[in-house]
Amino acid sequence: MLELPPIPVLLAILIVIFFGIGLHEYAHCKMADLAGDPTPRIYGRVTLNLTKHFEPLGTLMILLTSLTGVGIGWGKPAPMNPNNMRNPRWDAFAATAAGPLSNLVQATFFAVLLRVATTTGAFASSLFLQALLVYGVAINLGLFLFNLIPLGPLDGHWLLGTFFPEPARQRWYWWNQRYGSGLLLALIVIGQLSRIPTIGLIIGPPHRALFHLLTGMYY
Repeated sequence: MLELPPIPVLLAILIVIFFGIGLHEYAHCKMADLAGDPTPRIYGRVTLNLTKHFEPLGTLMILLTSLTGVGIGWGKPAPMNPNNMRNPRWDAFAATAAGPLSNLVQATFFAVLLRVATTTGAFASSLFLQALLVYGVAINLGLFLFNLIPLGPLDGHWLLGTFFPEPARQRWYWWNQRYGSGLLLALIVIGQLSRIPTIGLIIGPPHRALFHLLTGMYY
C-alpha cells in the first residue's frame, strides 16, 4: 500500500503539480495564440485559470509518481492548428517547446529560492518549505524531461519531427499517432510490473545532473 507523506509535504506536492501542469499547458496555448492560431482561444484555453488545463488521468499519474519517485504525467492536450500560424513549421515548434521550457523555468525559480533558503537558514525551519522547494525543482525537471521523450503524444515527438524533411516528417507523425501512445504506455506498465524503472532509466541520469546543476545537491 502506498504510504502517504506528512500533510505539509503532500500539500507542497499538490501546489507544485498545480502550477507545473497548468503553466505547461498555458504556455503551449499562449504561444500558439501569439503565432496567430485562434484555436486555443476558441476552446477557452488562453487563460491563467489553470484548472482549465488539467486532465484527470495525467494528474493522478503525476501525483502517484511524485510520491514514489520523479513525477511524470500530463495535462489536457493544448488545441493547436499549425496551419493557422504565420510560420506553420517553426511557430508550431515554438508553441510545442514552450510547454517543457515553462517547467525548466519553474525548476530554476524553485532552485534559486532553495539556494537562498539554504544560505539564510530558512530551509531548515519548515518541513513545508523544504518539500515545496525540493519538489518544485524535482517535479518540474521530471515534467521537462518526460515531455521531451520522442513518443506520441508527448511534446518530444513533435519537436523532433520538425527537423525531418518531407515526407519523412509526416511518416514520423503518422507512426507516432499509430504506435507512440501504446509504446509509451507499455514502457510505463512494464516499469510498474517488473520493478525495472523503464522511464527512470531514460530520464533519471539527466534529471540527477540537472538537479545537481540547479541546486548543488545530490539525491
